[in-house]
Amino acid sequence: MPRHINRIVLLSFMLYLVSILTAPSILSDHLVSAAASENQGTDAFTFVRLKYRGARGHHGKWDTDWPASDRNFIFQLRKQTNVAVSSKEKIIDIGSEELFHYPFGYMVDVKRLKFTDAEARNLREYLLRGGFILVDDFHGKQAWKQFYKQLKKIFPDREPEEIPMSHPLFHCFYRINELAQIPGAGSARRGRTYERASDGGRHVQCLGIYDDNRRLIMMINFNTDWGDAWEHAADSFYPRKYSDMAFKMGINAVIYSLTH
Repeated sequence: MPRHINRIVLLSFMLYLVSILTAPSILSDHLVSAAASENQGTDAFTFVRLKYRGARGHHGKWDTDWPASDRNFIFQLRKQTNVAVSSKEKIIDIGSEELFHYPFGYMVDVKRLKFTDAEARNLREYLLRGGFILVDDFHGKQAWKQFYKQLKKIFPDREPEEIPMSHPLFHCFYRINELAQIPGAGSARRGRTYERASDGGRHVQCLGIYDDNRRLIMMINFNTDWGDAWEHAADSFYPRKYSDMAFKMGINAVIYSLTH
């Protein structure tokens, strides 16, 4: 049996999708930390966290912010949309064929990322067959250098491009007109949004890899940290406006992956 992406039925999704939301905040007074409610069945969208190994013997940081960030994001995705969503994330190794059953994968803290040739081939096939990967939470020139080296193992013939704010991803559910830098917890406590200022970490970038039909297949969040914003949404020290924006951006990424 050929491997394929097991997508949510798009017709049903479009029939029941709520109208585009433009409220200034999506967070209610009932924030969660890592709580999960009941599962919704095997046909539900599942948030997949990608597991990888690190370079030079380092432990891969694939589990950064887990599980609270994933559970909080899942909670908001279920609450703000009519998408059927599994209440718990799934962890899948980047070299596994199981990945082909899920349309969306989240890869975090990739500054020491290292792919084998087999893993790179698996990810390339996954993306070109309809998958989508969201990369998050890495900062500065050294982290970019390591990530870019591994990215070229997947796509030696494709370059990351700035995603313009006019792109459908920024307007497919919430209307997002400005790219915000989302601070990690440590930066938020210090009253700033950036990390690794001396190594090029001051300015946020949102880049993408496209397939031959110009479908966005990988979204790369550089010098920003959605995961911390999701994880600390219920914590009083973390500014609500950043968690709010990170949830909106993440929801848009999921909606885009299901409809394009």
